[in-house]
This record gives sequence, structure tokens and C-alpha cells, in this order.
Amino acid sequence: MAMSVPLGFFSATGTPPLPKFPSSSLMFVQPASIRPSHAKLRTAVTYATASEPATETKKRAPRGFSKPRPVSPEMKEFLGGRTEIPRTEVLKVIWAHIKENGLQDPTNKRVIVCDEKLKMIFGERDQVGFLEIAGLISPHFKKVEN
Repeated sequence: MAMSVPLGFFSATGTPPLPKFPSSSLMFVQPASIRPSHAKLRTAVTYATASEPATETKKRAPRGFSKPRPVSPEMKEFLGGRTEIPRTEVLKVIWAHIKENGLQDPTNKRVIVCDEKLKMIFGERDQVGFLEIAGLISPHFKKVEN
């Protein structure tokens, strides 16, 4: 039993022939209204390649939070005598002190219970939130004129 199906302007395979552009990325795309549901769109992929080998990069000087700054006498005492340190390093030292001495509140880990050393740099507060630490150490860094 043979079925006859009107093909309209479509070819015998159900799709019109697509033009091929070997040196160009242009392609013919049918509007969705006349494209059969089983037809696949063709996509072009371009790969980038390095024309020159990577050169050795210079290590740039630290800037912003990673640049060592002079600290206040309270922070100097907390750090064991260091007079200049980047903010990022201070945060690491503070967190190491908190972990070593178990100063996180066991019921709410976001709260830090201050011991005498931390009270010295956190303005005599009994407890601080862990998100407050970066703001509380800010006054301990002296501004340096460039």
C-alpha cells in the first residue's frame, strides 16, 4: 500500500538542498514555519589557536587588600610584633586564632566569642559576627600616601 504525500517545494528527502560555502561561515537557515520538525540546523564552530607560545609573565606588585600596610599598636601586639601586613593575611591569622582556641559559638557558628586578644582589636566587644570581622579590622590599618 503506497501513500502519496504532496511535497510542495521540498525535495524527495523532505528538505531543500542547503548551499555549501567551504571558505565562509555563512549558511542558509530556514524559517521555522517551513522547516520540517526532524531537520537539524547546521552550526559552524571556530577554534582559536595560539600563534605564539606563551611568554613568561612578570609578577606584579601587590595592590589593594593584598598590599602590606602599617598596622596599629593593638594589631601589632595581636600579630606578635609584625608592623606591616596585608589585610588578607590578618584575616587568616585571626581565623587561625579563632579555630585554635575554639572561639566559635557551638550553637551558631557565625558568632565569634571574643577572648582577651580579640577584644583588644575588636573594640572590647564580647562577641562579633564573622561578617563583621573585615570591617572591625579596618581602623587598625593606617593610610599610606602614595
